[in-house]
Amino acid sequence: MPRLIRLDADAPIRVEPQDKPVFVCACGLSQKFPFCDGSHKGCKSETPGKVSVYDAERKTVIEERDEG
Repeated sequence: MPRLIRLDADAPIRVEPQDKPVFVCACGLSQKFPFCDGSHKGCKSETPGKVSVYDAERKTVIEERDEG
């Protein structure tokens, strides 16, 4: 069942301590969820004050809605 999940982060969450940093997705767009794959870079094109609805592959904004 599809669902609209509201996330407003536009960067990953860094988890430490590790031998090397681990980044956890906070935007919800990663194809490797729960790990960050850099998909949050697409958040830069989102319109402030709007809810961006993405396609099933989480790659393209198909609709913008008013917040509320």
